[in-house]
Amino acid sequence: MRAAIAQAEVGDDVYGEDPTVAALEAKVADLFGFEAALFVPTGVMANHIALRMQLPAGSELVADADAHILAHEDAGLAWHGGIQTRTALTPDGLLTPEDVSRLIRPHLPHTLGTGAVELENTHNRGGGSVYTIERLRAIRAIADERGVSVHIDGARIWNAHVATGTPLREYGAVADTMSVCLSKGLGAPVGSVALLKPQQRAQAVLMRHRLGGGWRQAGMLAAAGIYALDHHVDRLAEDHANARLLAAALREAGLSVRDPQTNIVLVDVPDAPALAARAARRNVRISAFGPALLRLVTHLDVTEKDCVAAAQVLAHVA
Repeated sequence: MRAAIAQAEVGDDVYGEDPTVAALEAKVADLFGFEAALFVPTGVMANHIALRMQLPAGSELVADADAHILAHEDAGLAWHGGIQTRTALTPDGLLTPEDVSRLIRPHLPHTLGTGAVELENTHNRGGGSVYTIERLRAIRAIADERGVSVHIDGARIWNAHVATGTPLREYGAVADTMSVCLSKGLGAPVGSVALLKPQQRAQAVLMRHRLGGGWRQAGMLAAAGIYALDHHVDRLAEDHANARLLAAALREAGLSVRDPQTNIVLVDVPDAPALAARAARRNVRISAFGPALLRLVTHLDVTEKDCVAAAQVLAHVA
């Protein structure tokens, strides 16, 4: 990947002149069956731009209450976009068709109607939980019937693809817009891609610039993303296997571990911040995802041996 970065052909992307950025955007758009894409610095920006393409200020968005756009994006949709959210708290972060049907509000006098539905696949705070393509299609059908659009936060869509075998184009077919991340499990140093309709792209480029996301010779980073797509998707199965290994070892040590669907392991403990701090002192870095919840994520820099060692440390400090 570093060699690809060093050898990348570059230009000025603010002027639309970087050939490697253009190649990355075309590649990602084709993978998901979209006609337009925009390379941006972060997943937060990709989500924000994609949703703003569908929702003007004063609109309402339906989402899971623990969605990344609500829990980890610093109220960006409300702060910058004037977008209201209507939510339901679910056990695994995944909305059901019944949830969506109930939450969508019609446009009536003195009632703000729903404009879009947001779905996160895989779901971060849900422990890497996966929407089945059947559920996504059922939600899409309801959205079409009710006249609202669908955005998929696919930061970890690659994990869902590898875990289920669902073709990427089938995910793209249920979405009006999507965001996908090139770091996370794919291991690129930075960058996400917003997938859009062709008529939205010019406005999306303008919004990216307004948000401070215009970049010059970004082809160096785009080259890393292309390398990641060519070499690091199928290997996500190793991360999923390591997550299962880690979960089994922790459960055997007596910890309360939720079954991982992909590469995120959630552990219920009495005092998550204290345990995470003790583990860090022994060079095992994990996230306190709440007062009583730990999150452990496997990725391409974590080996099977590392998972065994981490489980031993966590068992000891717990």
